[in-house]
Amino acid sequence: MKCRAMLLVQALAAVGAAQQARAPARAITAPYTAYVACESSDEVYVVDFDGRAAVLREVVEVGYQATEIEGPHGLTIGPEQKFWYCSIAHGKPFGLLYKYRVGSNELVGECELGMFPATMQVSELTGLLYVVNFNLHGRMLPSSVSIVDPDAMVEVARTVTGAMPHGSRLTSSGDLHYSCAMMSGELYEIDAVSFEVTRSMQLDIDRPKNHASAAKPTWISPHPAERRIYAALNGKDQIVEVDTEKWLIRRRFGTAAGPYNLDVTPDGQLLVATYKSAGEIGVWDLQSGREVKRLKSSRGVTHGVVVSRDSRFAFVTAESKNADPGTLDIVELVAGEVVATVVVGLQAGGVALLQR
Repeated sequence: MKCRAMLLVQALAAVGAAQQARAPARAITAPYTAYVACESSDEVYVVDFDGRAAVLREVVEVGYQATEIEGPHGLTIGPEQKFWYCSIAHGKPFGLLYKYRVGSNELVGECELGMFPATMQVSELTGLLYVVNFNLHGRMLPSSVSIVDPDAMVEVARTVTGAMPHGSRLTSSGDLHYSCAMMSGELYEIDAVSFEVTRSMQLDIDRPKNHASAAKPTWISPHPAERRIYAALNGKDQIVEVDTEKWLIRRRFGTAAGPYNLDVTPDGQLLVATYKSAGEIGVWDLQSGREVKRLKSSRGVTHGVVVSRDSRFAFVTAESKNADPGTLDIVELVAGEVVATVVVGLQAGGVALLQR
């Protein structure tokens, strides 16, 4: 099979982890279960964490082309925690959305989307899934957000936004969707019910006309309670705080090199950022606007982050380089330290969390 050689590399790098990965699936008993998409091995790793130790429980092979790397990119879990979803980026030419049953990890549905579907989330209000079509192919033209009925696995609408949209996230109420366009530098707000773009903002204030954005915004994270969102400006080593009531940038935070993904703790106190170029993780106090902790990732290319519902832990992926396997680092936020690391597959990226 297409990933057999890659699995061999992983096994040589982490024999114990690989043996655990291929053990028979067991019942989920841990309070936290993380799903990690590994783009260069077409696998999703399922990791259980009990608050102290993490165990690699299962590896789910994804995709349908036996001779191609298809690039599982985004992951999300439905509000009822019965199903998890995975975007498959590389199609011919279009990508796919896969639907799996939580627990058994059985594939139960699929839907064709646009070019290079990436990050996504399900609205608590509408029950629909919103996934950005990142579109790495050809000229840097405006792309779109696909809106999918996850029960029927049918695309019901497609809303045009900017060039290379990413960071698909919804407000806690589920009524507004936000994403950023990496190459055109814009922030987009979409009404989750009407599917219409309601507002947009240029995040790259120095962008020359007819040039790609130097700011390269790569992620959006809404505040859980206040009318604020945070955007990672990957190309300018900044995180910006946008006041969505006044629709203006309120604060700018200088960061380590390459801020990439963000997540705000559900209690609204902290922002966790991955610094892809620096290979680090930053923890920010949102009241003071200060970075209170900076940690080294266990690999050199830090990627995704998701915070647990109890605001205790951040689950952070790292891609590594070449044939080295990626990792999942688990950060205890109060202590400000990495408390567990699990070796996963090649180019670990998207991450989703099931919490009981």
